[in-house]
Amino acid sequence: MPEYSEMDLMWMKEAMAEADAAASEGEVPVGAVIVRDGRLIARGHNLVETLKSSDAHAEMVAIRRAEKALGAKWLTGCSMYVTLEPCSMCAGAIVLARLDKLFIGTMDPKNGACGSLSNIPCDPRLNHRAEVITGLYAGECSQQLKDFFRQMRLKKNISEPEDDK
Repeated sequence: MPEYSEMDLMWMKEAMAEADAAASEGEVPVGAVIVRDGRLIARGHNLVETLKSSDAHAEMVAIRRAEKALGAKWLTGCSMYVTLEPCSMCAGAIVLARLDKLFIGTMDPKNGACGSLSNIPCDPRLNHRAEVITGLYAGECSQQLKDFFRQMRLKKNISEPEDDK
């Protein structure tokens, strides 16, 4: 298991707070923060339902806000902390924005593109690569998602899948 710094743990907690904010708005609870030199640059959470936009993922929201905050199209020297492994769209945006590091809470075996189904940020064929660090508060990040979907099923009176119990 990798060693995480106190700062890494703190920033992932901030991303988890963003995920909680998403859940309170009826959004899938995924949160992200972008940090440079120990300073918070931007934060974001899923806004897909709120904005009726399929690309309003936490990572995309945070990247757009960071670019605006820094007045730059590239986020060199920045790290992202995100509660769920990014999809292919978000992984591509992480590469295009030239983030240096990506810290992931829990992996997404059905849609993740940072180690599960593919590994876009580490692909040597691309002109930029981001270091990927996984497992920060993995259990807690996974539980946020499980709790959210359990509540959604209860609201719709749908029985739980066997692997979620």
